[in-house]
Amino acid sequence: MIDESLWNWEHVWAALPDMLLAFVKVTLFVTIVGSAIAAVLGLVIALVRRTAPQPISGIVTFVMNFIRMTPLVVQLLFVYYAIPTMPGIVVGILVFGVHYATFMAEVYRAGIESVPKGQWEATTALSMSPSRTWVAVIIPQAVRATVPALGNYVISMFKETPFLVAIAVMDMVGAAREYGAGTFRFTEVFIVAGVLFLIASYPTSLLIGRLEKRLVY
Repeated sequence: MIDESLWNWEHVWAALPDMLLAFVKVTLFVTIVGSAIAAVLGLVIALVRRTAPQPISGIVTFVMNFIRMTPLVVQLLFVYYAIPTMPGIVVGILVFGVHYATFMAEVYRAGIESVPKGQWEATTALSMSPSRTWVAVIIPQAVRATVPALGNYVISMFKETPFLVAIAVMDMVGAAREYGAGTFRFTEVFIVAGVLFLIASYPTSLLIGRLEKRLVY
């Protein structure tokens, strides 16, 4: 029998509704929307760095590296206080999206460089326009090569959503912390939060693996 001073199921059931609500409304929502922004913006950054004139490419590269080397929580706090009229959850979505876009841009770059030289030469021989070359030939092959790494960044974003508490956005871990502060029972709620993260992350990793196989074969 478990000592109730160490573990009490009543506290689990009491905290679980608020934790699940925060999980859906904040943790999942920020991850899904932020990942979509990161995936699209990351590809745009990679294309600009590859095709834009050197001055523009250099500026984009500098900004990208600056964002990558700055802690995520610092970026959240800066934007939150710099634009006080913007809701915290919007700040979180934008900052997460832009932050991870800089990492995904490097993944896309590697994917583009992995496209065989013969593919580029074939598009030239067929007199394909640059836009047609990118859309029909290069980008599809680059995406196939980058799916696992992109998926890993989505999972990383998901696990970093607790940083939202720094800008007063109550995610699942924040809800757990709030319950623990009111009852002095932190063990149950933090273990449950960890289990929920695991339950959500593991199927995602399996889905990414299946998607990778489908794109390859």
